[in-house]
Amino acid sequence: MPRQTRRDPWNHRLHGPLPRRLRRWLTSRDSLTARLRAHSRAFRVVLLFQGWARPLPDEYPVLEIRPGNRAWVREVLLCDGDKPLVFAHSVLPAAGEHGPWNLFAGLGTRPLGEVLFTDPAISRHALRFKSLTARHPLFRRLSPYATAPRLEARRSLFHRSARSLLVTEVFLDPAALI
Repeated sequence: MPRQTRRDPWNHRLHGPLPRRLRRWLTSRDSLTARLRAHSRAFRVVLLFQGWARPLPDEYPVLEIRPGNRAWVREVLLCDGDKPLVFAHSVLPAAGEHGPWNLFAGLGTRPLGEVLFTDPAISRHALRFKSLTARHPLFRRLSPYATAPRLEARRSLFHRSARSLLVTEVFLDPAALI
């Protein structure tokens, strides 16, 4: 079962000055989908990409797959109406798409959080954190939605039947959540 390794450049703790309410959003272990639904007037999911792709370089060691291997990747915006609040990037190693995570490919605009937090067979590992800047490949993908030169992100592994799914959430507009 993959685990977050010492080679993972993401941190166990948040660093630097952040507003208290943003810290709560980042460190909450409950469903981000449920929290955003409660916070938003018009919550919706916008599917940006779903298909086979290469994971980011810092995701390979976490998922314990060889660099260069492809995985099933899903990227969505979690929005309040037309306002993007969070970018979610999920990676499923190839071995999992036909097994316990077979529903992953058919989610469409349905939030992944609805599945992750309602299935008792799914467990979650610890949250990890990183401040993303223009040097990080995920930040570069977000340039049309970025509102600051640094974006706070978190990620964690979810396990189901010894298969892992890595979910990264990038907070695009912290002021909208505070």
